[in-house]
Amino acid sequence: MKDKGYNLFCPLAFASEILEPRWTLLILLEIFCGSTRFSDIQRGVPGMSPSLLSRRLKEMVTKGLLRRSEEHGGTQIDYSVTPMGAELENLVYSIAIWGHKHIAPSVTLECLDHRLLMWNIRRKINKALLPKRKSVVEFILTQADKPTAHYWLILNPDAETDLCVIDPRHDVDLYVTADLRALTSAWMGHSSFSHEITSGKIALIGNRAMADSITNWLLRSSLAEIRERDFRKSA
Repeated sequence: MKDKGYNLFCPLAFASEILEPRWTLLILLEIFCGSTRFSDIQRGVPGMSPSLLSRRLKEMVTKGLLRRSEEHGGTQIDYSVTPMGAELENLVYSIAIWGHKHIAPSVTLECLDHRLLMWNIRRKINKALLPKRKSVVEFILTQADKPTAHYWLILNPDAETDLCVIDPRHDVDLYVTADLRALTSAWMGHSSFSHEITSGKIALIGNRAMADSITNWLLRSSLAEIRERDFRKSA
């Protein structure tokens, strides 16, 4: 039976009916972060099946949150926020900040996902601090009782950072071997890269200059600053 919603005249009730379907806010966040194509949006919501994502995108277009545009004779489809959807950007980020401040790290770090972590890490590379040539960084991520995951970041000074899940067969400049929980904790601001490296949970092998400066060119989540600011206030 189709959910009839709250059946109340309250504007908050109607807004909730638009925003509450599962994954809606996460899809919006991924689009606010720059993804426009189905395949890229899907990489930002790795726990969502392709069929459900397709259905939810159609619903969001119908509700006026997104627009769907076709190019090259319909072979390329892009999604972008409408003016109505764009008004939700500050709200979505505010909810993320609220969650980061009030949900204990021990809870969030029970829900590890190397696909989501690496998809977001690729966005946070300061290539101005890297060699002025193509650089390749391989991440080797370990997690108890689970297969080791491998990712390759292809870093070109004048091109978008490429994230590969299949070995691109390029020479690797830097190997980053990390416990997934430790890397997630450092990137989210629950701990620091320096702490996890010193503790041996993140190991760096390869280009010495890149290894020594990793805390400068590998930027953390924008939410990490929120955690540090709150810690300083309470100190």
